[in-house]
Amino acid sequence: MTTATSRLTSKYQATIPGAVRKALDLHAGDAISFEIEDGEIRLRKAHPLDLAFTHAVEETLSERGSDADEEAYREL
Repeated sequence: MTTATSRLTSKYQATIPGAVRKALDLHAGDAISFEIEDGEIRLRKAHPLDLAFTHAVEETLSERGSDADEEAYREL
């Protein structure tokens, strides 16, 4: 098993280590998916089906939706 680490910036952003990018065949502009289950997170390359699902449920998510929310959370 290979372990790779990265540090969070003040904006909670992290660089995906080269070993992970290579293993997932990630390139600039690719979408990634975070699967959360039982306290564990799985990172994987998002596929068209993932993106289609996300777009399909976007309208049902009321957590952030107003222009004021967009302004407040733009830099996250």
